[in-house]
Amino acid sequence: MPFSVDVAWSPELMKYNFGAGHPMAPVRLELTVRLATELGLLAAPDVHVVDHGIASDATLTLVHEPAYVAAVHAASDDGVEDVRRGLGTEDDPIFAGMHDAAARIVAGTDGVAQAVWEGRATHGVNVAGGMHHAMPGGAAGFCVYNDAAVAIAGLLAAGAQRVAYIDVDAHHGDGVEAAFWDDPRVLTVSVHQSGATLFPGTGHASDTGGPEAHGSAVNVALPVRTSASGWLRAVDAVLPEAVRAFAPEIIVSQHGCDAHGKDPLSDLDVAVDAQRQVATWVHDLAHEVCGGKWVALGGGGYAVIDVVPLVWCHVLAIAQHRGISPLAPVPPAWRLHVREVLDHEPPELMSDVAGEVRYVPWQTGYDPEDAVDRAIRATRQAAFPLLGVDVSADL
Repeated sequence: MPFSVDVAWSPELMKYNFGAGHPMAPVRLELTVRLATELGLLAAPDVHVVDHGIASDATLTLVHEPAYVAAVHAASDDGVEDVRRGLGTEDDPIFAGMHDAAARIVAGTDGVAQAVWEGRATHGVNVAGGMHHAMPGGAAGFCVYNDAAVAIAGLLAAGAQRVAYIDVDAHHGDGVEAAFWDDPRVLTVSVHQSGATLFPGTGHASDTGGPEAHGSAVNVALPVRTSASGWLRAVDAVLPEAVRAFAPEIIVSQHGCDAHGKDPLSDLDVAVDAQRQVATWVHDLAHEVCGGKWVALGGGGYAVIDVVPLVWCHVLAIAQHRGISPLAPVPPAWRLHVREVLDHEPPELMSDVAGEVRYVPWQTGYDPEDAVDRAIRATRQAAFPLLGVDVSADL
């Protein structure tokens, strides 16, 4: 099959809008797509930009309870709040057209996932996706429908037997984990700020899957102010071995970029280039273990000018096997737009550090005095034996 990348996009995706002042502002998407356009990431002949429309209720109920989908329709069409189901809260205020806007995100992720699974595309990207907090029966954490979980359920329905979900958002990927907690066909790996200090309060190292799926959940709960080098050490110490042991047929990854030090809603300190490096690792793992079948999603990220467009354009470029140097200049037209429209001094380069972030691999040894190392070791000791990975060398 010739190399190709499907990108789910339509301006209609910017209608997912909780209103003025809400962190999940559609300007995140507008600036990302504008920058991607300036960088030539949406115009290559092997890139197909596809509007997948709006997911049907039948598709949504692969994961979500029918009563919840009905409640979203009522909130969307008639303004009926249902706080018990998370509709009408501070995090998830209702708005006209909410159902269609949220279901359009699901359709995009499901569409690119099916294209990759069926071999119609090599990789798939939906930067509007990654709504990982939505639960089967309720909205949570700015997420109405869980597009990642629905797409994974669709892959299982299409015949996939092993799907790996990787989540590097600052917040635990709780909704996806919950949807497949007791399903041995899905591995969820989440690297996040500890739930002891950040929403949603879950994702502990000891959370390793349900009784029928021991080892299907891998959680790395990091301490406040974990640096870029510490974050890379944590990802490198857990992700490759877990994914190789599980041997998935396809990888779905969520690249929320709110682990950055400028993000107002988390307490990690992970540079743009570290996030670029991890996206590269995930891409390379997909080629190593599952023939390149990779679906990449957006997610959280609330430093909407300095961080989100840069990280997600790196993801788009990596998916296209093009890559962008972290020292490449940001296109002048995009910078001018930011100055004139948003009255903000934009970034000059496609990263915020001078070159690659360096880290010390886990194999060099465990430091019990280091909080990041303690988090890594807790995860490896809890989850890896269940995956058949030897951790006897972790002293």
